[in-house]
Amino acid sequence: MAATSPASRLVTAAAREALQPLGLQQRGRSRTWIDDHGWWLGIVEFQPGRNDGSYLNVGVMWLWQDRDHLAFDVGGREPGFERFVNPAQFALDAENLAQRAAGLALEHRARFIDLASTTDFLTSQKPRPGYFWDNHHAGIAAGLTGETAVARQRFDRVLAEDALAPWMVQAQESARQLHGLAEDPETFEAWATSATTSCRQQLKLQTWEAAATNGSYWS
Repeated sequence: MAATSPASRLVTAAAREALQPLGLQQRGRSRTWIDDHGWWLGIVEFQPGRNDGSYLNVGVMWLWQDRDHLAFDVGGREPGFERFVNPAQFALDAENLAQRAAGLALEHRARFIDLASTTDFLTSQKPRPGYFWDNHHAGIAAGLTGETAVARQRFDRVLAEDALAPWMVQAQESARQLHGLAEDPETFEAWATSATTSCRQQLKLQTWEAAATNGSYWS
C-alpha cells in the first residue's frame, strides 16, 4: 500500500475538523466527503493535482439518475489550487479549503431543502448548451412535484437534441419514457424511487432509513 502523502494527511485532518461536525462522511480513505440526503448527495472533493496539494470541488449529485460513480450535477471546481510547500503552510491552506467546503455544503443544504425548492432552482436555471442533463433533471424534479406540463416541456427539449453518443440515446429513451409517465404521479414516483434505490446501491451508500420505513424518498 502506497504511503499517504503529507498533503493528504493534512487535508483529511482539516476535513474532519470542518466537515464531520456537519455530518458529512469520508468515502473510505479517499479525499472525498459526502453529505447524504436520500435522493441527493452533497459532494466535497479535495482533488490532487500534478503537484502535491489540492483543488476543491464542491457540488450536488441527483441520485434519480442511476449511476455507479459520483458526479457533479450542480457545482464543481472552485477557483484556485493550493500547492504543498511545507507542512506549516499547507496546514493553513487545507484548513481554509475545508472551511470553504463547509460553507458551500451548508449553502446547498439551504438551497435544496426539499423537492419544491429543488424544482424551483432547476427549472429557473438556463440549460447549458449541449448539456441536456440540465433539462432531464429539471423534468424529473417537476414530475415529482406534480408539475406535469413543465416536466413534459423539459423532456421535449431533451428529445429535440441531436444524440451524438450512445449515452445520449439512452438519456433520450429515458426522457421519452418519463414523458409518458408524467401524467401518472404514482408511477412516476415509483420510477424515481427505483432509480434512486439502484443508484444508492451501486454507490454502496447506507440504506436510507426514511425509504426503508415508508417506502419513499419524497415524503
